[in-house]
Amino acid sequence: MTMTEIGAAYDSRAAEYIDLFGAIDKLAEQDRDTITTWRDSTTGRLLDAGCGPGLWSQELATGGARDVVGMDASAEFVAAARARYPDIAFQRADLAALPLADRSIGGILAWYSIIHTPPADLPAILSEFARVLTPGGSALIGFFDGEPGEAFDHAVHTAYYWSAEALGELLTAHGFVVAHASARQDPGARRRQGDLVATLPA
Repeated sequence: MTMTEIGAAYDSRAAEYIDLFGAIDKLAEQDRDTITTWRDSTTGRLLDAGCGPGLWSQELATGGARDVVGMDASAEFVAAARARYPDIAFQRADLAALPLADRSIGGILAWYSIIHTPPADLPAILSEFARVLTPGGSALIGFFDGEPGEAFDHAVHTAYYWSAEALGELLTAHGFVVAHASARQDPGARRRQGDLVATLPA
């Protein structure tokens, strides 16, 4: 599946998605704690890769008036993000071909934005992450924890499970070092959630 197809799938359900998940207070407090803790550990410009309607981009920008750019494959999400958070730069982009200069980003948030990427296509995205990050920069990746590469039905489009170990191996191949990984299953949640932080050596 291409990023264009993923973007189109989210375009068709953007209004519904924004209604359900378009505000920080509708999301898990632990997610916010994880993201803000990571944000405060970074320096330089931040990329919200797969920014959706921009709520996490705004959260990143609140930490010390940070310079944040949000990118997403969905035109509807990008339009909504621009309307909601006009002080942040948003643009439509393919995560496997980021319109950013080499070593221009201090940190990348990819919060559940790689879940629809077929396993064979994920290395291209991770290669782009490594290209645009500055030495010493880091990426925080959110994913659904399970059998690596196993597909599952998602409300928008087919998605894939990963594990910290399997993602770590892919990241290591692109020069990253995994600094932290965790997983949890919230009460009432259908799936385990995972997150990891990987850094590029300075």
